[in-house]
Amino acid sequence: MNRSSSDQHPKQKWEKDVEKTTERFPERKEAFHTSSEIPVERLYTPEQMNEDYIEEIGFPGQYPYTRGIQPTMYRSRYWTMRQYAGFGSAEETNERFRYLLKQGQTGLSVAFDLPTQIGYDSDDPMADGEVGKVGVAIDSLKDMEQLFDQIPLDQVSTSMTINAPASILLAMYIAVGEKQGVAPEKLTGTIQNDILKEYIARGTYIYPPKPSMRLITDIFGYCQEHLPKFNTISISGYHIREAGSTAVQEVAFTIANGMAYVDAAIEAGLEVDQFAPRLAFFFNAHNQFFEEAAKFRAARRMWAKIMKEHYGAENPKSWKLRFHTQTGGSTLTAQQPDNNIVRVTLQALAAVMGGTQSLHTNSRDEALALPTEDSARIALRTQQIIANESGVADTIDPLAGSYFVESLTDQIEKEANAYLERIKEFGGAVQAVEEGYMQREIHKAAYDAQKRIESNEDIVVGMNEFKLEEEIHADLLRVDEALEQAQIKKTQEIRSSRDQESVEQCLKTLREAAKGSENVMPHIVAAVKVYATVGEIANVLREEFGEYTGM
Repeated sequence: MNRSSSDQHPKQKWEKDVEKTTERFPERKEAFHTSSEIPVERLYTPEQMNEDYIEEIGFPGQYPYTRGIQPTMYRSRYWTMRQYAGFGSAEETNERFRYLLKQGQTGLSVAFDLPTQIGYDSDDPMADGEVGKVGVAIDSLKDMEQLFDQIPLDQVSTSMTINAPASILLAMYIAVGEKQGVAPEKLTGTIQNDILKEYIARGTYIYPPKPSMRLITDIFGYCQEHLPKFNTISISGYHIREAGSTAVQEVAFTIANGMAYVDAAIEAGLEVDQFAPRLAFFFNAHNQFFEEAAKFRAARRMWAKIMKEHYGAENPKSWKLRFHTQTGGSTLTAQQPDNNIVRVTLQALAAVMGGTQSLHTNSRDEALALPTEDSARIALRTQQIIANESGVADTIDPLAGSYFVESLTDQIEKEANAYLERIKEFGGAVQAVEEGYMQREIHKAAYDAQKRIESNEDIVVGMNEFKLEEEIHADLLRVDEALEQAQIKKTQEIRSSRDQESVEQCLKTLREAAKGSENVMPHIVAAVKVYATVGEIANVLREEFGEYTGM
């Protein structure tokens, strides 16, 4: 006897309905997948859930922190709202900082120009044409004093996107704090200080890997003693993703780099529970909303397990993956730039749903130029609207229990762990970088993604579909070409007015420390206080450590 349609199991009935529907209305694609090529099923049900679901995801503020690192998350305090800013001179950037703080920004994030990032002064021939273009020019302590003029460093948290010369810029920040009467132990913020991703994806390195790792562990040791509230590194997946990686690769390679820094610190004689609580991370947020939210949850769970089970850390603070997020710069289009407001909103929402501690929202015009004041304000307002009007911050981890999100979280963790195993076979992240493994994987992923865009398999609104015939871009921010000469003049005036004998003595003791195994940070702090420049300090280390020229 045949069962009537009303007696069929609901799933069987649905499958028959799907068959009939797709005969008339075929699905848009033969197969759906995320940016990491994870298949996206037509429907997710409890069948895809892990049997140990509650144990695997836990509760907020509890190991393994899948659902967040704080018991109450945003019900107690919103994420820190930072807008990455820096252009032209220290004075101009100071004006933008103070403007953003008045608009409700809750943390500062400093962008440095390219010469500063690679340890050259503005009057160095290597800096020609680049001074103040992609960030603020910082040559001496004088610039840093002007950058934070009228900004009390005991009341604001500052993130600095600086890597190879991170020790020098941190030393300047310490010196500015002391001039304001703020003791180092009261300073809060983060230096990026992540050199491995520079070799992998970004290229603003100075020294070879080994001395670069030494500088990082010297910073760990110095801050452990003098700046206990400062995050000593921001292990960055952001630039790995900007270079074209998938979401899975971003998680895997970032965590592999994090493990390399932990290994280096332990090898340098530091105890894991002394430095690990101040490690921070920096992730990207792209357009595939659910994959991005799941990515953050998976990364948090992976790091907790690694720190507890692999490194034997006993302090729960060592297990917590605290991270800043920036929306995806590479997703912004120069075409129809107002569309970027929508992209940034979705990306920011994914970061909040994934439990970020800090967030920067890109401005609509950043594919064309540095953001205008209006664009920066809209980007900040995007965060404020999400926080205050959407309701998504009123409950913790609101996507938890979604069959789709939990399945994605598990799959990202599984595939990222497979990458970690391959990196382990190389001997760790440093060796994998030196052999070009991560770089090759990222290049392949970027190539595949570009092919999908060019074939219109992936639609980018305004770029390969829904285009306009003619676009006019008005009101873009332009950096005054006269700034470079003004910055050069200021730097040369500093050199002529300072105590040159003190500068030479400080650079000499720094050189001696660099030759041996002594921590170089106290000597760098001493040098910046007598107005030794970024280039002068970096050049001492160049001469002792050598320069990295790539593979």
